[in-house]
Amino acid sequence: MRPQLPDYGCFPRWPENGHDFIHPEDLKIVSRRIPSERVFRRDSFDGTYYLYRYGSTQFRMKPCMWLKVQPDGIDVGDTVETIGVAMERDLFVAEVYGMYYVRRKGCILYRLRRGEIVVPNLFTANSMKLLTDKSHVRPSEIPHPTPKALDRGERIKGFGM
Repeated sequence: MRPQLPDYGCFPRWPENGHDFIHPEDLKIVSRRIPSERVFRRDSFDGTYYLYRYGSTQFRMKPCMWLKVQPDGIDVGDTVETIGVAMERDLFVAEVYGMYYVRRKGCILYRLRRGEIVVPNLFTANSMKLLTDKSHVRPSEIPHPTPKALDRGERIKGFGM
């Protein structure tokens, strides 16, 4: 049974003995990122390997055990605005730099970056507002003709010009 993709999760422990489940070209990338609490996005399955993403980093692994996480609709690379709490926190716009699942809190915490400066605090999804537009318009099912320009001498029927 294939999971509904994309889905999210982390690898808090090394999934199997050895490295056979990692695509040979991606061994260096994977060995630096797992095990960890980072939340990866699993995008596609080609029949042998799943494609995982973490921001611009991507790698391939065969099906293996991981801890599935409920997403908040925010990904690494998204632009967010923090929500102020009374006078305790400044409002600012930043980019999501990291996603980490904290099991004791049962939620994803986000690391933000303002330009080249990494913000020291971690944020929950309810303390941020997503600014990245993720709406997707499906393609039209009805073919519409391309309008053509009228010459100066042409009349539009019904307008008596």
